[in-house]
Amino acid sequence: MAQNGANAANGARPEDRPKSKSMKPLKALWPFLQPHRALIVGAVSALVAAAGFTLLLPMALRRMIDLGFDAANAAFIDQYFMAMLGVAAALATATAARYYLVTRLGERVIADLRRAVYDHVITMSPSFYEQMRTGETLSRLTTDTTVIQGVIGSTASIALRNVLVLVGGLVLLFITSPSLTGGVLLVVPLIVVPIVVLGRRVRVLSREAQDKIAESSGVAGETLQAAPTVQAFTYESAAQRRFGSATEGAFDAARRRITARAILTAIVIFLVFCAVVGVMWLGARSVMSGALSAGELGQFILYAVFVAGAVGALSEVWGELQRAAGATERLIELLQSVDPIQAPESPIPPAAPARGEIVFEDVVFSYPSRPEQAALNGLNVTIKPGETVAIVGPSGAGKTTVFQLLLRFYDPKSGSVKLDGVRLRDMDPSALRSRYSVVPQEPVIFAESAAANIRFGRPDASDAEVEAAARAAAAHDFIAALPQGYDTYVGARGVMQSGGQKQRIAIARAILRDAPVLLLDEATSALDAESEGLVQEAVERLSEGRTSLVIAHRLATVKRADRILVIDNGRIVAEGAHDQLVAEDGLYARLARMQFTAGREAA
Repeated sequence: MAQNGANAANGARPEDRPKSKSMKPLKALWPFLQPHRALIVGAVSALVAAAGFTLLLPMALRRMIDLGFDAANAAFIDQYFMAMLGVAAALATATAARYYLVTRLGERVIADLRRAVYDHVITMSPSFYEQMRTGETLSRLTTDTTVIQGVIGSTASIALRNVLVLVGGLVLLFITSPSLTGGVLLVVPLIVVPIVVLGRRVRVLSREAQDKIAESSGVAGETLQAAPTVQAFTYESAAQRRFGSATEGAFDAARRRITARAILTAIVIFLVFCAVVGVMWLGARSVMSGALSAGELGQFILYAVFVAGAVGALSEVWGELQRAAGATERLIELLQSVDPIQAPESPIPPAAPARGEIVFEDVVFSYPSRPEQAALNGLNVTIKPGETVAIVGPSGAGKTTVFQLLLRFYDPKSGSVKLDGVRLRDMDPSALRSRYSVVPQEPVIFAESAAANIRFGRPDASDAEVEAAARAAAAHDFIAALPQGYDTYVGARGVMQSGGQKQRIAIARAILRDAPVLLLDEATSALDAESEGLVQEAVERLSEGRTSLVIAHRLATVKRADRILVIDNGRIVAEGAHDQLVAEDGLYARLARMQFTAGREAA
């Protein structure tokens, strides 16, 4: 199973993942079942009671047939029919109790399982999501847990009930007529073999179908999240074909699974009822010879029908259990996937009070998906406490990678990164990240109110503090103009807001967090000239007494930095003030000429 976890983390394709042919993955559900032992005991007790009452009915039938239906036995027959009504009432009560307890158990376990999986994957570093698509993760959280819910909340109880009926029925068959029971047992291997053989095939196909569903969910998630881009490039038809192909693949896999289950069910039912007919024929001859009474034959036939029905039901249940085993295996892959970014056993707390000194020492780093290509190659730099440093360079030079390593989303291949003299890998990631306020290049706006989005970095902030942060980020005026002001729902991913408005909300979020190190990745790229000036003033005020790193393509925004680092091919190729770098006539000067020339031409 550890290998499976590695496969999930490494983004192995569904068809490349090993497929277990056993029911062992279902054992992984025990830790989620164990806390609810009282529910399990109650459900099993109700199941046993229901099975027991079911097995009482043939005995009453035998007595009535053997005693006859003449007037002399009228009172006796009345008593038996009343007793049967009592058994029916008890059976109904036990069945209702079983349904309630088992269904509640299933809902509780699945809620716990979903939460455990989500709690695990939400903490996984970006290297995990670099390979595992979000849509597939969501599919496992929804589709796969629904399959398991059906098994725990229904199929498992049906399976146990039929096992009890099967075992109890076989025992009572043997007590009724050992010779006829022997004939029944002779055909059991003929029934078991196809269940085992075809059941394994159903399991493989079930896993394949679940993987295909996850794949189609991944395709849908990617395109729906980027719907404006899809439409802007008139990619709708291609996206439809791509999703249609993935959906048809899922349907084909499901069709093969359904076919295998249908064949399994047909074979089992045919063999079972062949056995029943054969036993009835032998029983009829035994009655004619006087070896059995008519009532005993009726009792035997009814038990045989119960046993046959239990075997047929178990053949169908087996397919569901196989499918649940596949779903469980996929979820356990997520739960057992190991994040390469781990907190040390004895983490060193960040320095207190925080100074904000950042040091990169001979840092070499490559992204897991591109191990042969160095994103940073021997990076050395020291950023002093309270210093404002701008990072510039062409696209792909390694600017954003600097931020990724500072946040410890990844660890360097060699070298070290330090904050206030402590290596980042020696700190707990959560404690480390609490020292940063971040404004990403593409701000993330959640499907909540404007106030909740600003409060995201500091949930305990007061309304007054939220408003002050919004004012500092030049966001107050447009938020106040919304229908419900700060309580206005801003839409999933901020679709109701312009790019500049979303960026100002993200800046307000960073201002409110009030962390000692400020990381700004193109923080003003989507602002108009007026808003950019206001936000730039707010950022400068926020930067006072803090270490600030600013990534910017617009060189006009970095002129006031204490120092500018020019990065190219993962190395610092120049550093200094704006005028100094322009005078050197290097990469920075070329970037400046290109940008300012383009600006004049645009004007």
